[in-house]
Amino acid sequence: MSTTFEAIKKLAALGQVRISEHGYDELVEDSIPIRDILIGIETATVVEDYPAFAKGPAVLVLQFDSKKRPIHVVWGIPKGAVSPAVLVTAYRPDTARWNNDFTGRRN
Repeated sequence: MSTTFEAIKKLAALGQVRISEHGYDELVEDSIPIRDILIGIETATVVEDYPAFAKGPAVLVLQFDSKKRPIHVVWGIPKGAVSPAVLVTAYRPDTARWNNDFTGRRN
């Protein structure tokens, strides 16, 4: 399990979440309710882990909305900080770019 994602889940449980401007735009564009993101974080699956990302540790996870549709969410924690969990972006994964279970990229 990703230590970054474990920290993000703890922060989310405490309500210490911020949505980036880009993240908000993507949620609106793909009609993804933030409620579905916050509820789905507990059962999310880590797809890619970026512990040494330049802007702070981040992780790409697969979550599902209330209608069981897949969502990829990139969560991060600002570099040098321990809070908040930042929703960097969220989108509906493209079947042409991801494998059937949305956990691996197609070549």
